[in-house]
Amino acid sequence: MRKLLCMLIGLVGCYLAGYAQKTISNDRGATIALKTNALYWGTTTPNLGMEVRLAPKWTMEAEVGLNPFAPKENDGSYGKSIKHFRLHPEVRYWFCESFYKHFIGLHVPYLIYNVSDIKLLGTEDERHQGWGTGVGLSYGYSWVLGKHWNLEASVGAGYLYLKSDIYPCTNCGTKKETVKKHYFGPTQAAVSAVYVF
Repeated sequence: MRKLLCMLIGLVGCYLAGYAQKTISNDRGATIALKTNALYWGTTTPNLGMEVRLAPKWTMEAEVGLNPFAPKENDGSYGKSIKHFRLHPEVRYWFCESFYKHFIGLHVPYLIYNVSDIKLLGTEDERHQGWGTGVGLSYGYSWVLGKHWNLEASVGAGYLYLKSDIYPCTNCGTKKETVKKHYFGPTQAAVSAVYVF
């Protein structure tokens, strides 16, 4: 399933890059951007995003984050972890022109997670393993720093449907229950370094 999802993301990215180059080659301005979210790195999650210009005021972005890390405790067991895969596609409307100043966006995040012993996430002394998806709106701003570099900040809120299996400890394999949650609140926070082509 994960290999198929990665292949699909790659194919869509290649198609959008080719589409943007073909349809906007006569227009001035950037057509593709690569980015990384510094706030997301703060959770020890390597991440990379790509944004493609679809029209003078419209872009399509997809960000991927993967955190496979599970630190070991002194006794050899695994303790706190936020292992997850996150795909965050978003369509954006720019008020001035693409990759410049204010924008609003519609995003549809998807995540697979295995989180254990994180009090802030409600998993203290247990492990939650599952998936989630939803929809949200975002607002952001992009500052031009140079010919190829921008700094972008955005926040978003919306709805997430989360389904997970709960285990009574961080390492055991005996499932306690399956829960479904409906979450309303923040779905995005980003301060990104952006390289535009």
